[in-house]
Amino acid sequence: MVLLAAAVCTKGGKAIISRQFVEMSRSRIEGLVGAFPKLMSTSSSEKQQHTFVETDSVRYVYQPLDRLYMVLITTKASNILEDLETLRLFSKVIPEYCRSVEEAEVASHAFDLLFAFDEIVALGYRESVNLAQIRTFTEMDSHEEKVFLAIRQSQEREAKQKMREKAKELQRAQADAGKRGKPTSTSFGSSSFGNMNTRDSPVADTVIPAEEKPKPAPQRATGKALVLGPKNKDADKFVDQLKSEGQNVISPSAPKTISAVPSNTEKVRLIMEEKLTVSCGRDGDLRNLEVLGMIMLHVTDEQFGRIKITLVKDDPRDIGLQTHPNVDKKLFMDSSIIALKNPSKPFPMNSDVGVLKWRFQTTDVKQIPLSITCWPSFSSSGCDVNLEFELMQQHLVLNDVAISIPLPSGGGAPVVTECGIGDYIHEAKKHNLVWSIPVIDADNSSGGMEFSMPNVSANTTGFFPVNVSFSSSTITCGIKVTDVKMYDTDVSVRHSFDSRLVATTYEVI
Repeated sequence: MVLLAAAVCTKGGKAIISRQFVEMSRSRIEGLVGAFPKLMSTSSSEKQQHTFVETDSVRYVYQPLDRLYMVLITTKASNILEDLETLRLFSKVIPEYCRSVEEAEVASHAFDLLFAFDEIVALGYRESVNLAQIRTFTEMDSHEEKVFLAIRQSQEREAKQKMREKAKELQRAQADAGKRGKPTSTSFGSSSFGNMNTRDSPVADTVIPAEEKPKPAPQRATGKALVLGPKNKDADKFVDQLKSEGQNVISPSAPKTISAVPSNTEKVRLIMEEKLTVSCGRDGDLRNLEVLGMIMLHVTDEQFGRIKITLVKDDPRDIGLQTHPNVDKKLFMDSSIIALKNPSKPFPMNSDVGVLKWRFQTTDVKQIPLSITCWPSFSSSGCDVNLEFELMQQHLVLNDVAISIPLPSGGGAPVVTECGIGDYIHEAKKHNLVWSIPVIDADNSSGGMEFSMPNVSANTTGFFPVNVSFSSSTITCGIKVTDVKMYDTDVSVRHSFDSRLVATTYEVI
C-alpha cells in the first residue's frame, strides 16, 4: 500500500488538516481534496459506513464523520483491504484528541492529530501500531523526568532558602561593622562560598548585598557633571523582594542581632537513598515490592579521608546487604562498621562514593507503604469511581503525592463529586485524572475522592493501571548511621546526613 496523503475535510472539499507522506505541493493536495466531493455518489455515500471513489491517477478512501470526512488518498495499485483497515485506525484517532468532530475542534488540535498520523504511516506505508501505542508514542510520558523535575524543584527551593540566609548574614555583618565604625567589603571571594556544596545547590544564585550609603558627588561650577556613586537599584529590588516574602530585613541604620541558620557546610556528608518499586493488584494483593537502597559518602577535606562509619540495623526483616569491594567486609559483618580494607588509603575526595547497598523484596501486603483502592461501579447512566489511599507505614512522611487514574476514551470529562484532601486536575490530552496530595503522614494517613464518568462502557480495565509518584525524606528500611569517627584516633567527626525515598514505579494494575 502506498498512501499519498491523509486529510480531514468538510463536505464542500475544504481541507482542515492534511498530512502528505510523499513529496507533494500545496496546490496539488488542495486540488485533490477539493475535487473529492464532486466525485462522490450522493446516493451511496449516505448509506455506507465507508467507501471509495477513483480517478485516473488516485483513489479516495473515505469515511463520514458527522459533518466532516476522513479521507485517505492512495495510488490505484494499493490494496483496498489494507486501505480500509488503515482508514478505521485514522477514524479512531480523531475522537482521541477532539471532544467533538467539528471543524473548529479539529483545527485546534491540528498538531496533535498530525503527530498521531505520523505514527500510523511512514513514507507512505502503514506502521504496525494500535491506538494504545499511538497514544503512548505521542505522549512520550517519562516517570524518570517527573522524578528529576521534582528533585530539581526541591533543590531550587533549598538553594533559594540558603540565598535568603546568606543575605541575612551579610546584613548582620554590615550592621555590626557599621556599629564598630569599620568598612565592610562587598566582594565575594572563596571564603564566602567556598564551603557551599555545589551538589546541594544546582541553580547558581547570586546574593546581592544591601548597598552602603553613597558619598555625595562633588559638584562643578559650570556645565553638567557625571554623578558618581548611584544607588544600587538591584540591591533595593532584592531587599524589597525579601520583605515581600516575609523576611525581616534590617538596614544598617537600625542594627539588630539576627540568628542565621547555618547552611550545610560539613566536610563529611552521608546520603542515604532508596528507590521503591511496587506493583499491586486491583483486588488488594501485592504482586511485587522491591526496595533498592544505597549509602553514599561525600568527603571534601583530605584530613577526613580516613574515617569509619558505624551503622545499626533496626529492622527484623531479611534485608540483603552488600558492601563496596574496597570496604572491609569482615569488620562490617562483625561490628557494623564501614571502613576501607587498606586503612592507609583515604576515601576519594569530592565525589559520591557508594559504600553500602541493600535490597529488600517481598509479596507481603503488610509491607506496602501506601495502599491505593480504586473501585469503579457501573450503572445505566455511566460509572461512579471511588478512590482511596491509606498510609500503611506510619513512620513515613510522603511529600508531593500524585495519584494518576487513566480515564476510558469517549467518556468526556470526569465529574468530581468529593475530594476530601488535596487537589485534582483533568489532563484531557493524556486522558488522566491526577489527584495531588501535598503531604501524607501519620496525622494525615487516609483520604478519598469520588468522581463519575457518564457514557462509558462497563469495563473496569479503562481505569487501570493507577500510577503513584511521591518523594520522602524518610526511608523504609531501618538502617541508621550512629557515628562517624577517625580511623586511628576514634575522635568523632562532624558530619551531615541526608536521606531520600523515591518511588520509581508504583502502580495498581
